[in-house]
Amino acid sequence: MREQLSILTSRWRYNPWIYGVLGIVLALLAGVLIARFGVMGGLMVIGLPVGIATLVAVLLEPKIGVYIYANLSFMIGAARFLDGDIQVGLGLDGLLVLTFAGTLLNASRMDWHRLKNPAFYLVLFWLFYTILEYFNPDSPYPPAWFYHARSFSLSWSFLSLIVLVNPITRTDVWLLIRTWIVWSVIAAIWGFKQQYGHAIGLRDLEQAELNWLAAGGARTHILWGQLRSFSFYSDAGQFGAEMAGVTLICIILFMAEKNWFYRFIYLGLTLVIFWGFAVSGTRSALFVLVGGFGAFLVLQKKLKPIIYSAAVGIPILCILYFTHIGDSVYQIYRIRTALHPTQDESFLVRLENQNRLKAYLADLPFGTGIGSSSGAGVRFTPWHWAAQIPPDSWYVQLWIETGIVGLSVYLFVLAGIIMTGIWKLWQLKDPWLTTMMLILLCEFIGICVVSYSNPILGQFPTSTMLYINSMLFASANRWEKKK
Repeated sequence: MREQLSILTSRWRYNPWIYGVLGIVLALLAGVLIARFGVMGGLMVIGLPVGIATLVAVLLEPKIGVYIYANLSFMIGAARFLDGDIQVGLGLDGLLVLTFAGTLLNASRMDWHRLKNPAFYLVLFWLFYTILEYFNPDSPYPPAWFYHARSFSLSWSFLSLIVLVNPITRTDVWLLIRTWIVWSVIAAIWGFKQQYGHAIGLRDLEQAELNWLAAGGARTHILWGQLRSFSFYSDAGQFGAEMAGVTLICIILFMAEKNWFYRFIYLGLTLVIFWGFAVSGTRSALFVLVGGFGAFLVLQKKLKPIIYSAAVGIPILCILYFTHIGDSVYQIYRIRTALHPTQDESFLVRLENQNRLKAYLADLPFGTGIGSSSGAGVRFTPWHWAAQIPPDSWYVQLWIETGIVGLSVYLFVLAGIIMTGIWKLWQLKDPWLTTMMLILLCEFIGICVVSYSNPILGQFPTSTMLYINSMLFASANRWEKKK
């Protein structure tokens, strides 16, 4: 593939007629598009060469496709700013398939032996179960399977294979983490604009955001007259969980860094991104920090960090749990209520819904079929009870659509991947690599914990980052420097 493209490029390089004809054709095409579609046509003219360059780059070096896919996943929530029904998710699926095709075209450079990994086998096991769910006789509308299977297992399977076999370097891993942090800072700043824009002379919300709230988002994002910032993510729950997860990453980097200059940078990033979590009003996202940081302390197998962290963390939790200090600040009050779930009406409603579901699912061990609840269920089978009870949880949605059997399989897969990551982590000798893998593994654990209360594990960009990261820490020893 590379040799053929090289020969073709060399021929074009020394033939000026090709450039002349190509320029005329492109100019005519640009004129037609602009005349036909106006501004959108102009954007198409700009996007066409970019798209061709991306196509070639991904086919030549598939790991570029993984990086582009990760970046575009952060922008999928921004589709609300685009006019018309633009299927951004389908575009991401196309890019993923293109990256997979590039991997196959470059098969000779891929390390296929890495597929002999327990984590990959577990993902395939989950994929096989979800495929069987297509034939679930209790499914009210089987074609809806395709809408939820992507986030359930299909994307995870493609990304797992691509990430494992491609020649991803230590530098690529660090670039991915830094990109993640940069996107989170941008998202936090946009969340601050939504929350405090009027104080600095900016519009709090753009028209597209107001339209989204008016279309139904206000019911969950304006509580007691207070906006829950959602930035450019799908909703405040997704935004808050992402901010909490990246706050955890910055805390770990702060604790691992020896250079005081960089420690101050990580401290500043921690404060900015943590307040992004606070303005989201997503209370349950606190448990990303609690679960992930608790895992970080345990996995180090060192007593001193546990003592230091307990000396700082326990007083903070005690202040939040036993006092009302800071309640005048709405964001602090919202975080505090996460520690008193039995006093929260929305949590009690969730428990009531789960009791109703328990009665419905008592005789449905394989659930009502993938695509029968949540978004696809509301769209295709709104008359069915599975679409009428909001799951409010990733695990509850899995329970509805795949039954207690499917939920058990899924939790087994998650536990197996985490155990594989821990096994690989404890074999590492390189301190820098150990820190990077701790970051990925602990954030994964934190999101798994909070997914009990929010369906974020199947939403962009969280799903993308977790699916990529799960295969990175499950193959951590591939970057260990050999002596």
